Amino acid sequence: MTLDAANNPLLSEIRHIIEQARQRVHQTVNSEMVQAYWHIGRVIVEDEQQGQQRAAYGKQQLQHLSEQLTRDYGKGFDVSNLRNMRRFYQSFPIRDTLCLELSWSHYRVLLRLENPRARDWYKQETLEQNWSVRALERQIGVLYYERLLASQDRTAVEQEAQANTTQLSTRPEEYLRDPYVLDFLNLPAQSFLESELEQGLIDNLQHFLLELGKGFAFVARQQRISTDDQDFYIDLVFYNFKLKCFLLIDLKLGKLTHQDVGQMDSYVRIYDRHKKGEDDNPTIGLILCSQKSETIAKYSVLADNQQLFAAKYLPYLPTEDELRLELERERQAVQQRLTVKGERHGI
Repeated sequence: MTLDAANNPLLSEIRHIIEQARQRVHQTVNSEMVQAYWHIGRVIVEDEQQGQQRAAYGKQQLQHLSEQLTRDYGKGFDVSNLRNMRRFYQSFPIRDTLCLELSWSHYRVLLRLENPRARDWYKQETLEQNWSVRALERQIGVLYYERLLASQDRTAVEQEAQANTTQLSTRPEEYLRDPYVLDFLNLPAQSFLESELEQGLIDNLQHFLLELGKGFAFVARQQRISTDDQDFYIDLVFYNFKLKCFLLIDLKLGKLTHQDVGQMDSYVRIYDRHKKGEDDNPTIGLILCSQKSETIAKYSVLADNQQLFAAKYLPYLPTEDELRLELERERQAVQQRLTVKGERHGI
């Protein structure tokens, strides 16, 4: 006779104990592995630094080490992995800065980054957001860190890269990106409908939440908000638990218009009046469009309203060079808007 766990509390509890124990064992093994690889990297670097003669035959030394260690302990000690261990120690020379919750696979991805600030920032985000190795690879691949620098205050993002020393920001612009890369939807580059875009985001909600950034949770699709004489329907609604506010997203094909901005401004005002709780911060409105307009951004309420934003979305993953050009254009546009705003306020 087979006992189902749902009908057998004892079996269910024993399974729970076993699964927790296995998880703890896995975490302990991972932690010990990361620390061991760091120490191996340390002794390799220290050995190479003993003199020029040792450094000269470093390559042959690693090959010899690899052969001996593989013979003694099996896989995992090829020359490329020993180089990774050496780079691991060089990239994180202070042992107390290691995040033992991250796996060696996470660290191997982080070691590909040349920029130490970006590397530290991705490390902290991976820890806080519990990113898998695949999620970390994707975020690096779509230049998440660089997009934040391009679309927001560079100083604020770089301060956040100083892990554990910066308080959480409450500025919405530091949680939103531009552009958003929606390559996971597999949409054609040109012809598709807003309804298809919306349905694709719902069907791939987990990917979209990862692309949105930290702290977001899905609330509703086509949520109705009513006034005395009219009903309105908002494409997508999210809540950010770090900012403690709602995010309204309006999806638009084509170029951003004054009508789009005015409509989102109305949505945010109505939502604040009819949906926002007393403990919630003011609602954020994001217009996600396929083509932005700098004229609209400069001469509409987007220029001064701290709760309204517009961002471009890319339906495919561009090459790194294409994305960097896009980010450079956005960085210049942001700088121009800041200059105009400063002149307007006499700064």
